[in-house]
Amino acid sequence: MSRPPLLTLDEALPQLLAHAQVLSETQTVSTFDADGRVLSQDVVSALQVPPQDNSSMDGYALRFADCAKADAVLKVTQRIPAGSHGTTLHAGEAARIFTGAPIPEGADAVVMQEDCEPLDDNQMRVKSAVALGQWIRRSGEDVMRGAKVLQKGDRLTPASLGMAASVGLAQLQVTRAPRVALFSTGDELVMPGDIAPDKMPVGSIYNSNRFFLRAMLQRLGCEVTDLGVVPDQREATVAALQSTAKQHDLILTSGGVSVGEEDHIKPAVERLGSLNLWQLAIKPGKPFAYGSIHSEGGPCHFMGLPGNPVSSFITFLLLVRPFLLALQGARHTDIQRSTRIAHFDWPRADKRREFLRVKHNAQGGLDLFANQSSGVLTSAVWGDGVVDNPAGQSIKPGDTVQFISFAEWMA
Repeated sequence: MSRPPLLTLDEALPQLLAHAQVLSETQTVSTFDADGRVLSQDVVSALQVPPQDNSSMDGYALRFADCAKADAVLKVTQRIPAGSHGTTLHAGEAARIFTGAPIPEGADAVVMQEDCEPLDDNQMRVKSAVALGQWIRRSGEDVMRGAKVLQKGDRLTPASLGMAASVGLAQLQVTRAPRVALFSTGDELVMPGDIAPDKMPVGSIYNSNRFFLRAMLQRLGCEVTDLGVVPDQREATVAALQSTAKQHDLILTSGGVSVGEEDHIKPAVERLGSLNLWQLAIKPGKPFAYGSIHSEGGPCHFMGLPGNPVSSFITFLLLVRPFLLALQGARHTDIQRSTRIAHFDWPRADKRREFLRVKHNAQGGLDLFANQSSGVLTSAVWGDGVVDNPAGQSIKPGDTVQFISFAEWMA
């Protein structure tokens, strides 16, 4: 019996995202705590920003008409620090003003203090040419009243939080955090701290996947339940899935998604719901599983990642990350690629689409990590990102390649 053809990433991702129905519940969170969350409603400004015309410099507010001739001498009649307001400015008068202070009525320009000379008797001389409206920030030049400053589906950034605060919002409405249960399978897995390195039994390895998967889930705003390692036993796997499904939106596992005798994920999920096992045309990260588990609380999504650490790491970023963003209603779930110049040779074109771990060098190009094996997590620590290399494509030094930054991918 022939095997079905490998599914491309461009085929698999839309199929996966079609299952990601936006979570209906929302939360009200402090604007301080909303970084990385997804807005569930538009943010519309109830005021102008800035609210009044104000000075963008420390200096003197004055009337342009009084400075038609060089070296105009004006009387300083008031002092306006930020947080206060002045009185009407009349002909021949100037106001000492500071950055952010409202422009007094009658003034139509500000001169920097460096371009003025203080004189006796509360007078000052304007030493530079004056332009109408100079160094004045106009009311509403940043935000007009009624403007939509943030949009439903925006994933909030530090700049977004500052914008929300600037229009007076101490709280924001966001989509509820996805509840994700995480566990690994494999009797060979050992938790760091349980057994010292020099006491490790033959065939055992430390569970690295659990650490980076949990961290990446938390960066995506998820509430994570860490179930640790589930034994390689059919009934133990069924029990873990069944007890977890009703309280969670997604169960994410690492390892056990192949079809060997010790891989119990497939029959366990199929007993409780449905499962699609995909063989993806990507490297690293060929095996991937998506399914649904029926429970009293409604269906729970299931995703199974490969056990090799780099395969698990890359597959999470390519498939799980956009799925979780879609659950939260994010308008953008894709990642930006940029063009770079390869400073390496990759003559072995593969049938699968490759994600090669690379690092920027001092010459502005990309260097390749020497060992691209799916088990070498050092490549992801060393690298700044990956080259997204099409199937069947070799690379020569000087070629233009598509680069994805780890920093942006994992933000």
